[in-house]
Amino acid sequence: MKTYLFALLTIVASYGCKSTAMLANNKQVDAIMKNYNTADQPGASVLVLQDQKIIFKKGYGVENIITQKTISPSTNFRLASVTKQFTAMAILLLQQQNKLSIEDPLTKYFSSFPAYGKEIKIKHLLTHSSGLQDYEDLMPSSQTQQLHDTSCLQLMYTTNKLYFPAGTQYKYSNTGYAILALIIEKVSGQDYATFMNEKVFKPIGMKNTIAYESGKSLVVNRASGHSFKNGNWIETDQNLTSAVLGDGGIYSNSEDLSKWIKALWNFKLVPPAIQNKAWSNTILDNGRIIDYGYGWHVEAYKNSTHPFHDGSSIGFRNSIQVFPTQKLMVVVLTNRNERDPAIEAKQIADLFLK
Repeated sequence: MKTYLFALLTIVASYGCKSTAMLANNKQVDAIMKNYNTADQPGASVLVLQDQKIIFKKGYGVENIITQKTISPSTNFRLASVTKQFTAMAILLLQQQNKLSIEDPLTKYFSSFPAYGKEIKIKHLLTHSSGLQDYEDLMPSSQTQQLHDTSCLQLMYTTNKLYFPAGTQYKYSNTGYAILALIIEKVSGQDYATFMNEKVFKPIGMKNTIAYESGKSLVVNRASGHSFKNGNWIETDQNLTSAVLGDGGIYSNSEDLSKWIKALWNFKLVPPAIQNKAWSNTILDNGRIIDYGYGWHVEAYKNSTHPFHDGSSIGFRNSIQVFPTQKLMVVVLTNRNERDPAIEAKQIADLFLK
């Protein structure tokens, strides 16, 4: 009996210590997020995943300054460039199915592509080493309608040069990921949004994640983007490039993103060798090493190398920081154009990194 009581008291004491530590961390996260925590202003959604468990999730501020609906962990934000990791995964899945190879030339899928692109391969699009000009730089000043992924491809026909020969340098390229979305459609026979839903989102339980197309789909619990101008917040949710899907058109929430990361570090979608390569530096054709894998930036931090990605578009700023070795993820999604949430995301990660 004494032994049983002692064991019970030990468990209770241990739980009490854990609860106290969690409470302390919660207060520290709140302190880090203080600049987003104003009841009537656009804010943020924060989630911390450790091992296989969500250990912190909370919303700050409002989804929309008109409706004043409070942000929660189920609020859906435009991911902007955090989308790129999903587009990259779709390409890797198609490669797993032997429907394409990342060594395939771009001209295999677009035979009329200008001659300057004949050396570009899918792997160059994935790693921002294609040299393709950014479609925003080629967009005419008279443009009034939103661009789509096909528009980005068409703009490549209005120039006759690359920034540099394919595979020799790194330059972040939204164009590359718009074209990857079109390759996904050509190879799979499905539109991008359908493929992503059926082959990526549904299989891992991301029920509220969607590649949003105006007039064709609906984002529930949707946060609107906002900008701070002349001392006030105004809604700035869409611009001319917001309809491009492959580089930034996915909407999701912090809870769904925790399912995504668990699927990745449990290798539910692609084998370990492929996933680890997506999360690693790339060696270019000329031997140069760049800090980008397949849809993920890579950096050295706290004596380890880890993948991360930020996303920025009109009215949204996001950051997802992943530490696969420590099984830790921190995501900060915001619906405002102010501040860099990667700063807060890393400060939160520091609370849990050992």
